[in-house]
Amino acid sequence: MESVGNKLKSTREDKGLTLERVGRETNISTRYLEALETENYDVFPSEPYTLGYLRNYSEYLGLDQEEIFSLYRSMKIQDQPVPMDELLRGPSRLPKILAIAGIILGILLLGGGLSYFIMNRPQREQAPVRETRIALEYNLTTDFFERRFYPGDSILVRGETDSYRLLLANIGDVLTINGPRGPAMLDLGQEVILDLSDNGFVRVRIIAGDFVRNDNLSGALLRFELETMPVPVVEPLVPMELSTGRAGASVIFASPNPMPFTLQAAFQNYCFFRYEILFEASRPGRTEQYYQRFEEISISAQNGIRIGVSNAQAVRLSVIVAGRVLPFEAGGAGEVVAADLRWLRNEDNTFSLSLIRLE
Repeated sequence: MESVGNKLKSTREDKGLTLERVGRETNISTRYLEALETENYDVFPSEPYTLGYLRNYSEYLGLDQEEIFSLYRSMKIQDQPVPMDELLRGPSRLPKILAIAGIILGILLLGGGLSYFIMNRPQREQAPVRETRIALEYNLTTDFFERRFYPGDSILVRGETDSYRLLLANIGDVLTINGPRGPAMLDLGQEVILDLSDNGFVRVRIIAGDFVRNDNLSGALLRFELETMPVPVVEPLVPMELSTGRAGASVIFASPNPMPFTLQAAFQNYCFFRYEILFEASRPGRTEQYYQRFEEISISAQNGIRIGVSNAQAVRLSVIVAGRVLPFEAGGAGEVVAADLRWLRNEDNTFSLSLIRLE
């Protein structure tokens, strides 16, 4: 019998899909997709998250969800060993005796209960009073928080200077979560990253683990993971050189004025990575390290960052500036790259955040 992981992987490969493409189109991290295909279920926070991701992935691939769940349950049952003495032990007569005794006892209790009810029946029954649930507000004080939320419940996220409130507004075909920058929609097993602040330094990852569609009474299991980055100390900007005619410069973002930005690096494979903050006297020196797959780092700067990469395609790079996330590539597969990511002044006195390849 084909396993769950093999069925998911073979179906994806037959359709000519990569894990990266599936991750972009389903909003599921490639780490979780790979775990489903290798049946490494220990990476998920709990089984409801596993079932949610299985449902979402199999639905995307056009597979029969009930068949996938059946294969998953069969695998879980097989993983639970039965003691040998239980297999060899013969049938016992004790259960039959206990069953007969239980039936007799049940008849006696039922007769006594009916007699008591008839003798003590109230003249008029009153309908039970239904209590109104009070919405709860939680605080995200650690790196993550997991709880079953109901419509009206909220969680408060505290940044360096401000606080941000996220509220579960509705449980329909998808979950609706209202935040300071508008509503966010999550399907079962999906995750979304919300940028709560205007500068990109306070972000929260939300994972929808378990809920019943269009059922507000059952609530939704939600996991909130805090992703904070230190707000850089504002230092005087150094004079910017003109960008006109600069060889090897690629403009990533244009602005009337330079501003702080954050470089994010998400490593896809084993990679040596080096960086150095430019033009900030309070942050001298160079940092370099070998990084493994799935590791991530964030680097904030005021003016510029000099980077060195042993394999340009082994790391996924993006810049957070003015509340926007802008991905970019430093080079090709296997290419060793040294480059500056910094502000350049244009001839019209505007500024461009540019990637400048170094020879």
